[in-house]
Amino acid sequence: MLRLAPLVPLLPLLGFLLNGLFGRRLSRGSIAAIGAGSVGLAFALTIGLFAALLALPAHDRSVEVDLFTWMSAGDFRLDAGLLLDPLSVTMALVVTGVGFLIHVYSAGYMREDPGLWRFFAYLNLFTFAMLVLVLADSYPLLFVGWEGVGLCSYLLIGFWYTEKINADAGKKAFIVNRVGDFAFLLGMFLIFRELGTLEFTPVFEAAPRALEAGGAAAFWIALLLFVGATGKSAQLPLHIWLPDAMQGPTPVSALIHAATMVTAGVYVVVRSHVLYLLAPDALLIVAVVGAATAIFAASIGLVQTDIKRVLAWSTISQLGYMFLGVGVAAFTAGIFHLVTHAFFKALLFLGAGSVIHAMHHEQDLRRMGGLRSKLPVTSLTMLIGALAIAGIPPLAGFFSKDEILWSAWAGGRQALWAIGFIAAGLTAFYMFRLVYLAFYGTPRDAEAHHHAHESPPVMTLPLVVLAVLSVVGGWIGIPHALGEPLGHVPNLLEHWLEPVFEDAEVLRAGAGEGMAERMAEAGELAMEYGLMAASIMIALLGIGLATLLYLRDPGRRERLTAGLAPLRHVLERKYYVDEIYHAVVVMPYLALSAFLWRVVDVVLIDGFVVRVVGGAVTWYSRIVSRLQTGLVQNYATAVFVGAVVMLGWFLLR
Repeated sequence: MLRLAPLVPLLPLLGFLLNGLFGRRLSRGSIAAIGAGSVGLAFALTIGLFAALLALPAHDRSVEVDLFTWMSAGDFRLDAGLLLDPLSVTMALVVTGVGFLIHVYSAGYMREDPGLWRFFAYLNLFTFAMLVLVLADSYPLLFVGWEGVGLCSYLLIGFWYTEKINADAGKKAFIVNRVGDFAFLLGMFLIFRELGTLEFTPVFEAAPRALEAGGAAAFWIALLLFVGATGKSAQLPLHIWLPDAMQGPTPVSALIHAATMVTAGVYVVVRSHVLYLLAPDALLIVAVVGAATAIFAASIGLVQTDIKRVLAWSTISQLGYMFLGVGVAAFTAGIFHLVTHAFFKALLFLGAGSVIHAMHHEQDLRRMGGLRSKLPVTSLTMLIGALAIAGIPPLAGFFSKDEILWSAWAGGRQALWAIGFIAAGLTAFYMFRLVYLAFYGTPRDAEAHHHAHESPPVMTLPLVVLAVLSVVGGWIGIPHALGEPLGHVPNLLEHWLEPVFEDAEVLRAGAGEGMAERMAEAGELAMEYGLMAASIMIALLGIGLATLLYLRDPGRRERLTAGLAPLRHVLERKYYVDEIYHAVVVMPYLALSAFLWRVVDVVLIDGFVVRVVGGAVTWYSRIVSRLQTGLVQNYATAVFVGAVVMLGWFLLR
């Protein structure tokens, strides 16, 4: 079964080729069937790979499938191959499973679009690239998938390219990610210089011997890889592309935010955990950047009025939580939140798409309201998604977010815990603000409300499935503090991923993974329960405040908003980060471009090279042309004079 692993990425690639080459001639139903069917088959095959790995002993759950020799030069050889282990298969399950639901949903959402064949071709290519990324057995092959998802994000964000704002958003995503990609390449070069290989297994085996723990080489390798991750996963300061990515069709937003591109950075850090454990300073930077991004993005989400942009800033914030988790060496907790986030964020984006579909492409929350009666399935499933991301038990987000917060506290990072704790309250507030503005109260656009209707089953069925996953998805990672009282319920995800991290156990130095259990043994269960209760209370406080201001007493909200107008303006301007980039990066670049045009191009090239040099050649040609008289006696005289001059020169030397 494991030998069939190459078919997992090849099936979406086949879907891309079929729709890309023949889509213009196919019916809409055939296009959707090829697009969704190829990913569905890949998902079924991935389930088979999961079952095959699960049947193996824990220490044997790492299988490499060689494909072909990719690079060979002298003593250097690099084979292209796939690495099948619990981490890569978990990621593949998320990519294909959630991706399949998004493809199905797209069949309804995009059914009238004239570029349907192109849309599904791009979606399939996106899925293929992400699967190459997570299944690769080396950094270079991972980088192929890494660049592939960058290309597909450009194609899909700017899918409706006839409008300039959409095309600009695609270019912004592509350019910003190139900054991180350059750092990622430098990190790979440094790995090769220090370790002589770029394949995962040899790198992670050699790193503890070849790299000094806490040394400069380990630090710069880890930091450069993380800079690449900040680009893909939209962390400070390379986050600016993700909110603008909302210009693409809503299924694209769901695919980017839930199952593919933005999770790539988290995966790279977790996959490279051995390198990061050798660079504790870099690991601390990961945690600090993650915590800062979490609260930074959550605060901006408080004032967004576009339903998709609220969710975009929410994604940036939740990715910050993931990096906070992996930054305190809680790698399982980071992947756990990645998985649960895929469920409820895909649900929320697809639900937002259903609202936009019902409101005839209206995205402004201020023009919605009262849609609960018109969209009963959408409103209920989005409420479940909001409860999940807010961290209300027993929904998925509670377990994964609490595991990250507890790991930060137990690892001695109380300040980072406090930041994550406050961000959790902000998350609950802005998510229920979205729910209340969209589905409750009186309609603010009577005409649009009158024509609103529930989405077709092809769109609502994925919502229902994702809602169920958002409820039960967290049960795969029941923490030990709750699992013991509930009858020794195991943490299934931790046991599943344990073989991936066991090789680094000696490097953990008593921090990160397993800290919760050690503190529990030391009699600190009361602290974990207390922090768990506090996280529930902060979520309920956020929900309660949103209920008061957006449902019970809107007048108080208006008075509060007027009193906090300066702060609101700062948040609406997103802390002026875009303006700072414009002043520091864009304007100098434009000034340099103008200088190169006016001075180098016009003055030097056109003025000097073309006019001066060209004029000199013309002048010289005219003089020389006068010597060409056509009279033989003149030529003979010139030859005679030349011979005399040469003879005289030789005689006088």
